[in-house]
Amino acid sequence: MYVAMNRFKVIKGSEEAFEAVWKGRDSTLSEMKGFRTFHLLRGATNEAEGYTLYASHTVWASYDDFSAWTKSEQFRAAHRNAGNNKPLYMGPPQFEGFSAVEGA
Repeated sequence: MYVAMNRFKVIKGSEEAFEAVWKGRDSTLSEMKGFRTFHLLRGATNEAEGYTLYASHTVWASYDDFSAWTKSEQFRAAHRNAGNNKPLYMGPPQFEGFSAVEGA
């Protein structure tokens, strides 16, 4: 199993717009070999720094399946307009990838 996450620092006050982008997207993840599940997670708001933390979270059967997704036309299509949403973020998303060591 492989878990791919992107962390987003969303500018305080832009949470609804950020969530609307994700809820309104045309996802083709379910078409991809090895895709298991997707979640968009909302974390705490950092009042002092003015952002709310979010993470997109996908689970794949293997790293190879995830890697194939990142090289696919579906990936390019899904990220084609991502730059339009830069005003919602404090900097670019931060990627984190994890391979399963233990679990069911």
